Parts: sequence; C-alpha cells; structure tokens
Amino acid sequence: MTPQRVPLLAGLVVLLAAACTATDHDGAAPAAGTTAAATTPAGTTPAATTPAATPAVTTSAAPVEGAWRVTYGWDVPTAPARVTHQVRVPVTPAPGEPLPVLVEVRVGDHPAEGFSRITFAFRGPTPSYQVGYVPQVWTEGRGAPVDLPGTAYLSVRFDPAQAHDARGAGTAALPPARLGYPTLRGWAAAGDFEGHLSFGLGLRPPAGGTLPVRLGEATRPDGTHVVAVDVRRG
Repeated sequence: MTPQRVPLLAGLVVLLAAACTATDHDGAAPAAGTTAAATTPAGTTPAATTPAATPAVTTSAAPVEGAWRVTYGWDVPTAPARVTHQVRVPVTPAPGEPLPVLVEVRVGDHPAEGFSRITFAFRGPTPSYQVGYVPQVWTEGRGAPVDLPGTAYLSVRFDPAQAHDARGAGTAALPPARLGYPTLRGWAAAGDFEGHLSFGLGLRPPAGGTLPVRLGEATRPDGTHVVAVDVRRG
C-alpha cells in the first residue's frame, strides 16, 4: 500500500463507523427491519405543555416549522403532563382510518446527551398524549397489572388513537420490550381500547425515587407524526 492511499482508507473506516451507529432525527433507532429516516424534520404539529407542578391542563401553541419541538421541558411530573391536540374524528372518511394510527415504536440511548428515548410514530394527525408517574401500570379495559422491569413506572397514554387495523391486526413495528439502558429498562403495551392507546415504561433511578423526563414531537419527511419521551440516564 502506498502512502497516498492511507488517508483514503482511514476516511472510509470513519464513514463506516458512523453509518453503523446512526440514528434518525427522532434520536431513536429504527425498529428491526426498518430503515432510518432522513435527518431533517419537515415540521411539527400544534402542541401544549402542562407544567409539572399542576394537574393536567389544556393549552395550545402554534406549530414550529422545520424544528423538533419540546412540549414538556426536563422535570419530574408530580401530576400527569398532558399535551392536547384537537383531532376531528373520523380523520379520514369511511372506509378510511377513523383515528390516528400507531405505525412504529423506536428506542435509542444517548450517553453523550445524558438521556434515553422512546418514540411513537403515528399516521394521521398527532393525538393528545399524557405522561406521568404511577405506582403500577394497568391495562386499558381489563385493568390487569402490566409487568415492567425497574422500580419506577411511567404511564404514557394517547387519545384518540389506535394500534390496530379494521381486522384487529397490529399496525406498528416494535422494538424489543427489554432495553437494558441505564435507567430506561423496558417498555410494554398497556392497551388499545375505545380510542385510548397506552404504554408503560419501566425505570430504574440510581437511588430510587423518580427521574426527570422530557416530551417532544416533530413530523418526519414521510409525513408521520412522532412523539418522544426522554428519560434521564442518571
């Protein structure tokens, strides 16, 4: 190998390493069998932030074009943090889909930034969502306890929304349920019932108690709307 070829080879190694660790602009890795989306978001949807120290209250804000929008800043939600979107039902005329439909769940770990992330992508408008700490996550409808790893639990609920098609089949690509990140240990579906779609997150804070969380949303170039839940790594 001649000396002139060494810089070229080193450059190729760097590019290959970057490709192996890439995530999309959501900050979460694609689910198995999917491809990462482009890194430039097309825009965001209207959002509202509920302060951590107050009960869930509906407010509204104009969309921010071309940017990821934080809808709840880093804090511990002592009461559920709710972000409200006005969704006109049905979202498409029959025989189209009546509600926003979950099409993908992704997860990603960000050691340099100090958080782990789970995202929920929807076809159709962004539904309202609510995130809060609970002693136990229960399934919608049946009221059965949801098995989650960790010592603290977050309930994540969307409405109106669904994760099934007209035949009752699931519509979303899903990652493994057990994550093993430092504090975000796993997730689980908790129900898809009468327009209410819910999930549980299992956390393991370093010394028990609770961890700050952050919520955000954006629109991917393919038109799907993404809601992210970020959890501090320590």
